[in-house]
Amino acid sequence: MTVISVIVGSTRQGRFSEKPAQWILGRLKKRDGVEARLLDLRDFPMPFFDQPVPPAMPGRAPYENEVVQKWTSEIAQSDGFVFVTPEYNFGPSAVLKNAIDWVYPEWNRKAAAFVSYGGAAGVRSVQQLRETAIELQLAPIRSSVHIPAASLWAHFQGGDVDAGLAELDGVSEAMIDDLLWWTAALKTARTRAS
Repeated sequence: MTVISVIVGSTRQGRFSEKPAQWILGRLKKRDGVEARLLDLRDFPMPFFDQPVPPAMPGRAPYENEVVQKWTSEIAQSDGFVFVTPEYNFGPSAVLKNAIDWVYPEWNRKAAAFVSYGGAAGVRSVQQLRETAIELQLAPIRSSVHIPAASLWAHFQGGDVDAGLAELDGVSEAMIDDLLWWTAALKTARTRAS
């Protein structure tokens, strides 16, 4: 079974991110051999990273914070990821970047895809996350889903968000196809290396 975790990258009140996260989770659950899970950052209220030793330091002891330990365990159990990210001021949310920064080896050599929204449909947020992913030895795939502003505004105005997301079904299927291909390839390589 391949475990794909959908990470909800916003914790704001009245956030939009729950809707695209649930939508992409539902699409993943329709795939054979995939266990799709939702990792909502509201369930992982981590402090800002403040440790003297970075997560990439070889031989470091596990961090003592229980929420960080739970988060790290969830990342370790995952084979691939879909980051659902807003764009705040040309980048991802601080809470998402912080959650990413608490972990290192558990991200390594796994595939990552992106669903974004916000300014410029979140494209600039995804671009920054791709660079971060590479530093973490994640493999960001080329395909992604960028949600148009009309769906975001529908959320704030009580409109039909689901109809807007449904228009992206084809794009989401192409992204999931790519994510699962890379996830399988990297999982096979990790198994051979261990």
